Amino acid sequence: MNPPNPLFFLFFLALRMKFIHCADIHLDTPFSGLAPRPEAPHAALVQSTRIAFSRLVERALAEPVDFVLIAGDLYNGEWRDFNTGLFFSGEAGRLHRAGIPLYLLHGNHDAASQITRSLPLPPNVHVFSHKKCQSYRLDSLRVVLHGMSFGTRAVTNNLVPEYPPPEPGYFNIGLLHTAVSGRADHEPYAPCTPADLIAKGYDYWALGHVHTREILHTDPYIVFPGNLQGRHIRETGPKGFNLVTVQDGRVQEIRFEAVDLFRWELVPVDVTGLTDPEAALTRMEQACRQIWEHDPGHPLCLRLVFQGETPLHGYLRNDPVALTAACQAKTDMIGEGIWIEKVQIATRPRPIQDANPERRDETGTLLKIMRDLAHTPQVIEPLIQEYLEMAQRLPSAARSLEFTEEILQQEGIQPVIDEVMTLLEHRLLEPGT
Repeated sequence: MNPPNPLFFLFFLALRMKFIHCADIHLDTPFSGLAPRPEAPHAALVQSTRIAFSRLVERALAEPVDFVLIAGDLYNGEWRDFNTGLFFSGEAGRLHRAGIPLYLLHGNHDAASQITRSLPLPPNVHVFSHKKCQSYRLDSLRVVLHGMSFGTRAVTNNLVPEYPPPEPGYFNIGLLHTAVSGRADHEPYAPCTPADLIAKGYDYWALGHVHTREILHTDPYIVFPGNLQGRHIRETGPKGFNLVTVQDGRVQEIRFEAVDLFRWELVPVDVTGLTDPEAALTRMEQACRQIWEHDPGHPLCLRLVFQGETPLHGYLRNDPVALTAACQAKTDMIGEGIWIEKVQIATRPRPIQDANPERRDETGTLLKIMRDLAHTPQVIEPLIQEYLEMAQRLPSAARSLEFTEEILQQEGIQPVIDEVMTLLEHRLLEPGT
């Protein structure tokens, strides 16, 4: 074999290129969770994964980039109809007309065994095989891409040993759908370690599956871009793709580009010591305003979490529907496009100094009777059974998920009773009652 021409390496070093690395698009994912309100953007949420991908294509055309990589889970699962495939084919066609190739592999959601429908794809779309690791050489860019799709949903073996050694004189990119190791809230599919990936000798690992943006290593780069559009409250913060610039055979820049239509955020609201309901709502409004002003005009789906020790504990828990409406009214004053996904109460009642069980007045006598009953199994157990029998007669939508028979057996009823007792003591002992 003849040795490489030195001019070959000079040519390689002079190259500059850009590519997009994205993953976990989950086209046409069903959405749910926003508080019921006629003008809530349910229809827009349904379209949001499509809109996010269209925005990615717009950025790819505007740069322009040399190629686009999708590291798994383009689809959320089997198509409900052909419109999902037609949408992707149409967007890929826009890239084709601009001369931009697209390379994708299938992950656990769109594995070969999961998707039965198919459509002809534009010639710029290249899909990695699920039968063996496949490599694509882009000789004009001195790039080689290595990747392997999922054949079945649950790939539990390490796929990295299946990948070939790097090709000398090329910028080697590995595409892999994996949880790597220790990624919470994600199934451990195609498990591997950062050391496995580093040892392969590639220049860049374009990963998918984990929906949180993360750079695991920088030499070589091992990168999760996260998903394009958050789909629920567990996928918070800006979502988008990575625009990667390579100069002289090395990664020069990784720039995150947000393309999400809606942004999910968890908003802690500390109401410690507050006694006025309006003050609690004002503090909530201030917390939401800080998020809004970080990226003004970007639609938000918020979960509000009231926290802290406060005399308002009973007020906050008393009427969830009224509280949610009050919170939405406050956020409407901040800007258009802020929606309440849920209001969660994680406050604690403020200790009452006058809760002395030795009081000898009528209130003290009543408190002593209540405490005795609350810790008497012969009283509590029939109440649990009566509640469960009543709950079984309710429509499923009206049953509380918090007090099912399974949860009562696992956690016990005592924390619930203690909560009720605390609220009753507050009502009995607070001034003016």
